[in-house]
Amino acid sequence: MMQRYTYLHPNSIETTPKITVMDEAGQAVYTFQRHYSNGLKRMIDKVMDYRYFLRYDVLDVQEQPLFTCKKVTRKGKVFYEAQDVIESKKYMLAYDGWKSMIPDLVITDGQMKMMLHKEMEGWSRFAVDGVDVARWQAVSGEEFTMELEIEDHSPIQNPSFFIAISQCVLFIGA
Repeated sequence: MMQRYTYLHPNSIETTPKITVMDEAGQAVYTFQRHYSNGLKRMIDKVMDYRYFLRYDVLDVQEQPLFTCKKVTRKGKVFYEAQDVIESKKYMLAYDGWKSMIPDLVITDGQMKMMLHKEMEGWSRFAVDGVDVARWQAVSGEEFTMELEIEDHSPIQNPSFFIAISQCVLFIGA
């Protein structure tokens, strides 16, 4: 059975409220929030259009950290680092095909390789070996309605993985 999650996000990237993620039954299952380690980074990020210092932390309902994803800029290259806090597993995310208008993203832990096919409107798809395993979209309105669906055959069943990565890469982006 496919897992489905929804949440609402304000229509601005400069706000950093704690967001509650709901499951299909309408139960709160996770929270997440954009994180700044200090006020100086937040001020610099404002000058950089809120896209330079980028980190999202996903927590369970008891406020325990589950997953984090952050943007890294080094020597002019942009990539993302993600970590499953519970399993102490790290993931690297890098753009594939910078020359295309909307480049795909490669997500790897060194063994598994997942592709994230970004779409500006509609569903962005996570795929392994060419098979879609999850999808995420943001529907614009007074607030963004975010939807996440994870297939049963996905090698990663952890929703916090998809939430953190989607917020960093798809909602804010490079």
